[in-house]
Amino acid sequence: LTVIIVTFKSDNVVHNCIQSIGSDIKILIVDNSNSKEFKENLEKKYKNVLCFLSEKNSGMGAGNNLGIKKIKTDFAFILNPDVVLKPDSIDSLIEESKKLESFGIISPMEVNENYPNYKLIDDSKKTSDFKEPFKVKSIDGYSMLINLKRLNQIDNFYYFDENFFMYLENDDLCKRLNEKNENIYIIPKSKIKH
Repeated sequence: LTVIIVTFKSDNVVHNCIQSIGSDIKILIVDNSNSKEFKENLEKKYKNVLCFLSEKNSGMGAGNNLGIKKIKTDFAFILNPDVVLKPDSIDSLIEESKKLESFGIISPMEVNENYPNYKLIDDSKKTSDFKEPFKVKSIDGYSMLINLKRLNQIDNFYYFDENFFMYLENDDLCKRLNEKNENIYIIPKSKIKH
């Protein structure tokens, strides 16, 4: 598992995000503001962080694709810099994922029930009833754990469509995964705050 965080002048929020992730987990930051000072400060402060400077601000999707190309792990956990994981969120994701037969993407559940980070397949269901992982139509792009090992086996599959600079690139990815009959789940025991 490698966490990928795309930043753009995110100095004021990214530290809370990094500190909510275990220090034993690799984090790759793709900085779209191309700040050498930002890179040096992060890599000096956090031993598990590697910061890659993008030559230009190419957007969220392109930044995440760049991060995915640079990692060698089976899973990429895409996070926005203003997200904070609750304690044991990653452990819960990993444990609960073992119960699933297969998945393309899984995500923690947003703690604020008024702003769910997913769209249900069947809108008539109440999410407060869910304790176990449940399938969804799509999830928000600020928190998605992508199963690279599985999705890399799909012919001509690409992750984020770089024609979307920011917003809706996650909906497009989920739509294409639905078309390939890949499962997308929310893991209620894993919590996140955006």
